[in-house]
Amino acid sequence: MVGKYKVITLCGSTRFKDQFLEAQKRLTLEGNIVISVGLFGHSGDDEVWTEGTKEMLDDMHKRKIDMADEIFVINVDGYIGNSTKSEIEYAKSNNKTIIFLEPDKA
Repeated sequence: MVGKYKVITLCGSTRFKDQFLEAQKRLTLEGNIVISVGLFGHSGDDEVWTEGTKEMLDDMHKRKIDMADEIFVINVDGYIGNSTKSEIEYAKSNNKTIIFLEPDKA
């Protein structure tokens, strides 16, 4: 399965680190290039909370969405936080395909 690969950016709360890693593995094995978060602030990467870092990471994640063909939303039990809502809206405004781990309840 060599050829043109779809690029997918993972979005969701970093409290779902295990689900991020599972999705990254599965989507990669399905033949996709997967872009993920650099830090898991809600799962122990406390550097996220230093002054200016979260804002930088949020902006950087939008650039990751720019590079992607679609986003894959990690919405465990339907949870979508404010940062993820912002990323979904950004993806929509840039005509990106949006796929959800679980059916979107919104």
